[in-house]
Amino acid sequence: MSNRQLRLSLLSILPFLLMAAAWQIASMLLPPFLFPPIPGIVLRVIEIFLDWQRLSEVLATVARILAGLIGAFVLGGVLAVLMARMSSLERMIGPPLGFLQGIPALSWVVFAIIWFHGVEVRIFFIILLTSLPGFTFQLLDAVRAISRDLTELVLVFRPRRMQMIRVLIWPALVPGILTAWKGKLGNAARVVVVAELVGASGGVGYELLQQQQMFDMTGAMAWTLQLVFFVLIMQWLLGVVDARALRYRATTERAL
Repeated sequence: MSNRQLRLSLLSILPFLLMAAAWQIASMLLPPFLFPPIPGIVLRVIEIFLDWQRLSEVLATVARILAGLIGAFVLGGVLAVLMARMSSLERMIGPPLGFLQGIPALSWVVFAIIWFHGVEVRIFFIILLTSLPGFTFQLLDAVRAISRDLTELVLVFRPRRMQMIRVLIWPALVPGILTAWKGKLGNAARVVVVAELVGASGGVGYELLQQQQMFDMTGAMAWTLQLVFFVLIMQWLLGVVDARALRYRATTERAL
């Protein structure tokens, strides 16, 4: 690792070290039920990872997040393509999607509890409706961003449909797709916790409710960190996909 890479790595870690130091200082000045010591939080996190029953609660929440996001992404992608091809459909669907985007997540939680009986259906519905407008609009922008001049240039070579998708459409859509996923991951994690707090009997949100009832701040922090780790891992995976799928950009930047 070069000195520059080491310096950048240290700069990215420094804010977390400062936050941990501030928390540890607060734990020495304030009661433990407000700011528990960091070693106790780390120990509780490890206990959750090593206990399959509690780890399964984390995995259940992760599965709910991914199921809802995949559903919203697929439906949003279909709507985006249709809206890009038919302006009349965009005028008809765009305003309702904008209206849905303004409804708070907590309202969807209340609606889902009233409308549906099953917990999984409720949470899938909530994540789907809170993520669908954003996915649709971001993917629509990505479709429209495809250069018309570049499209005409590619058509000169009479490509087959799969060649057209591989050479032009896919590289043009990938940045928008990755941006949409990066933006929705954190939001979906927050939404699913609220949904589980109110209407579930398992998952990270339910466990947070148990910690709140016992005034166990150590447990609350440990369970919260489970979702933070999941979001960070997913962001890292999306970064790997970004680097591989768009590696031609690095070549272009070096050439400039």
